Amino acid sequence: MSRTATAATLAIREMRRHLFAHATDYDTAVEGFRWPELDEFNFALEWFDVVAGENPDRPAVQIVSADLSLQSWSYGELSVRSDQVANWLRGLGIGRGDHLIVMLNNTIELWEVMLAITKIGAVAVPTSTLLSASDLVFRVEHSHATAVVTLGSLSDRLSAIDDAVQRIGVGDVPAGWHDFADSASAPRDFEPDGPTPAGDTSLLYFTSGTTSRPKLVQHTHVSYPVGHLSTMWWLGVQPGDVHLNISSPGWAKHAWSSFYSPFLAEATVFVYNYDRFDANTLMQVMDTHHVSTFCAPPTVWRMLIQADLSRLAHPPRELVGAGEPLNPEVITRVRDAWGGTIRDGFGQTEMTACVGNSPGQIVKDGSMGRPLPGYPVVLLDPVTGEVTDHEGEIALDLAESPLGLMAGYYDDPEKTAESRLGGFHHTGDIASRDEDGYLTYVGRADDVFKASDYKISPFELESVLLEHDFVVEAAVIPSPDPTRLSVPKAYVCLRADAPAEADAARAIYDFARDRLSAHLWVRIIEFVPELPKTISGKIRRVELRAREAERVTAGDAAGQHLDRDYR
Repeated sequence: MSRTATAATLAIREMRRHLFAHATDYDTAVEGFRWPELDEFNFALEWFDVVAGENPDRPAVQIVSADLSLQSWSYGELSVRSDQVANWLRGLGIGRGDHLIVMLNNTIELWEVMLAITKIGAVAVPTSTLLSASDLVFRVEHSHATAVVTLGSLSDRLSAIDDAVQRIGVGDVPAGWHDFADSASAPRDFEPDGPTPAGDTSLLYFTSGTTSRPKLVQHTHVSYPVGHLSTMWWLGVQPGDVHLNISSPGWAKHAWSSFYSPFLAEATVFVYNYDRFDANTLMQVMDTHHVSTFCAPPTVWRMLIQADLSRLAHPPRELVGAGEPLNPEVITRVRDAWGGTIRDGFGQTEMTACVGNSPGQIVKDGSMGRPLPGYPVVLLDPVTGEVTDHEGEIALDLAESPLGLMAGYYDDPEKTAESRLGGFHHTGDIASRDEDGYLTYVGRADDVFKASDYKISPFELESVLLEHDFVVEAAVIPSPDPTRLSVPKAYVCLRADAPAEADAARAIYDFARDRLSAHLWVRIIEFVPELPKTISGKIRRVELRAREAERVTAGDAAGQHLDRDYR
């Protein structure tokens, strides 16, 4: 159903117009930006459906399958389908305030369901299809979900979940489940039961859990839906763009770049569902379908530079990296091949993009950029908690009410209060700032360590190691040492064609010593087939630290030691 623009729609458009008008003018964009002040807003009804009414034939979602076939859905088609799904969910007794686990892959049902849940004022809890049965039980119970929308083929994952939780299945549906296909017969016109308060909960996202049990982040109908104006501007996505984001559903980055940002820009969400990643095929798909803006995690960028980048005849206008910082070697290789610079940025599940290298600005290799419009970013001294000009914890000044920040941690007032100590939102990430205001990521506060009284940033050492041709992935952690307190140890994944471990270690040590100060030298290398990661792909250094502590306690001498063999 096409809908008329509301006061909220117009207010968002006014700020979006400002960002588009100053797409490459950082100072003017930041100085003139103000978050819209909204009492009521429903993204699906007052934004998506309005866009659909004005541009019904514009592609909203395009999906290329592993066989390279393309399916496309317009804004108009997706508006109608989400109306049907909303009516159907309402017929199942699901309504405003109900919590639904959404555990789907990158298929069109995901976008239909997410829009429909928003329309009825329910709460989506996006979740990865890779979760184990026990992880899913934890999420259902912790989020107080009353329904799960997932693939019928994953029914075994729900076997331990309370029978009172409704099962909604896509594909082959087990007996006793609601078949999502039945939504196709629901009425095509949806009428909401009333306005949507802006402060009501819209999304619950579990964090990736790199250092502890995942937290449950609570977002409102404006914090992500409107807050992603900052992400849209950082990505550089414009009306009519074809935006490809390499991301799995269930994690916040998918909402960032495969839902809110491109829809705010009135662009096309583009998805490539490959069975096995192949850089050459990815570039073929990007060329064939005219991808104009591209966002990918470091792992994908590192795999791309191992291929022939010249195969991409028409590189995207905008190139963005996200998830973890990119090392300068990757940025340089892509710039030399494609003529564009990968722009890094920073944010969390708890917020939208708050720091970034924005389009048209000087990009300093290694820096993640400057504070984005609407974000009062400060650095706090980790010891005193005072604002510092140089290096400290990345924080947001709550006195300036950044709209894109979470409402809090769901059902956890103590953790919420802890994250807001002193009137700041604490990210737990450390950065340094140069004289031009550019921020450079140092690492998680939990990951930074001391060796011989020198502070060590794992990311700094990992960036150097990743420049070596033998290294595919690397993670640096402290190894307990009786003399130095700790020494840097690197867990390294080698390329398949790398030489024997002793020879590879010698080459990597020599390479790193030429590029690092002596106090930063990696002293131990242990080669591993893979690194422990969260389901979203982030390295779990906390697990590696525990493994190393156990090794030292047991007196195991695993790893190639610089002090012993290569001093």
